[in-house]
Amino acid sequence: MPYDLESKLCVGIASSALFDLRESSDVFEKQGEEAYRAFQEERLDVPLAPGRAYPFVKRLLGLNRQGLSKEPVVEVFVMSKNSPESGLRVMRSIKTLGLPISRAIFSSGNSPFRYMDALSMSLFLSADEKDVKSAIRRGLPAGTVLDSTMQDDGNDDLRIAFDFDGVLSDDSAEQYYQQTNLFDYLKHEDELKENAIGSGPLSHFLADINRIQKLERTKRKQSDAYTPKLEVSLITARNAPAHERAVNSLRHWGVSVDNAFFLGGVDKGLIVSELQPHIYFDDQRTHLDSTSRYVPSVHIPFGAINDNGEIDQAASR
Repeated sequence: MPYDLESKLCVGIASSALFDLRESSDVFEKQGEEAYRAFQEERLDVPLAPGRAYPFVKRLLGLNRQGLSKEPVVEVFVMSKNSPESGLRVMRSIKTLGLPISRAIFSSGNSPFRYMDALSMSLFLSADEKDVKSAIRRGLPAGTVLDSTMQDDGNDDLRIAFDFDGVLSDDSAEQYYQQTNLFDYLKHEDELKENAIGSGPLSHFLADINRIQKLERTKRKQSDAYTPKLEVSLITARNAPAHERAVNSLRHWGVSVDNAFFLGGVDKGLIVSELQPHIYFDDQRTHLDSTSRYVPSVHIPFGAINDNGEIDQAASR
């Protein structure tokens, strides 16, 4: 019987986000593909250093050790443009570091995100901005992991934070704001507060996270000794009265967050520096320039504000 992915949180991670490939990339850019392959083959048993998204992936996979289900609740696939031969170093590095990742796609220079829907993935992370933008144009939930100086403390809890517009929701409200002004925008959102906005790129990912949180609550009821690991926060520039439409939209989609910060233009970095999420998702680089100083941050290049052209909204799930 085929291994079931539908009931799991499935994430694709590019080797460029999981490991520090700057030295390898430098060889590829300066000396070409053949030199790159030789470089990797000569270093098969030299582990790659952890990259930008490594701490997040490690904590995410750690949820499988909590005994929440008979089967793993999280599956992570390596999604790499390496050839299968060059990818051997990636897989050996995974084994050396003790990451429970056994599934991978190596596509020899082609972008592997085309397989995301087939593998029920609700998130693809990469350090390659071009790849991420291509995935977003196809309506796929993808993000570029930015550099961060945050030092992981090695615990097993996992705090995830999201922006709202252009991340959990579509960008229709943001477009209205860009075309009018703050006064008209707030009036518009207040009038539509009972009307759910369209879901965005990471709404399905949040639903998958919520499903694991439900399992955690069940285990907590069964054992007072269990402490839930997952915490989800919303950090948005919306403020009253525009906050109601965000809350009502989450309810309409059947998802929820543990904390919500409606900041009304206040620097988001002030909150993330205190909250310390292990990953934060936003569609605007201006916000991420602040947050990435404190925590690992991911750019979701979705919608008109990112000049991505036509996007298949239905495929964004």
